[in-house]
Amino acid sequence: TRLTRFSAGADTSSFGSQVHDYPEEIYIIAGRLYDQAFDLWLEMGHYASRPPGEVHGPFITETECIVLECSYPSQKAILGRPTH
Repeated sequence: TRLTRFSAGADTSSFGSQVHDYPEEIYIIAGRLYDQAFDLWLEMGHYASRPPGEVHGPFITETECIVLECSYPSQKAILGRPTH
């Protein structure tokens, strides 16, 4: 879980789209964030649940934006080894 702050005028295009092999949830706390993969502005109060494998981003902002991100990677992904 983390808070991500995007500065006004942020553009993550140089990082390309993102995809994970684990679920992720986001909540826009302040500002707004444009998700190019969905051609959609995510406004303050917006909640999204992304299943594993869902492509999202790159992102742009007009003003500062704060996003609460909750990710659920497997223990194998975290530790780099199988769990028993």
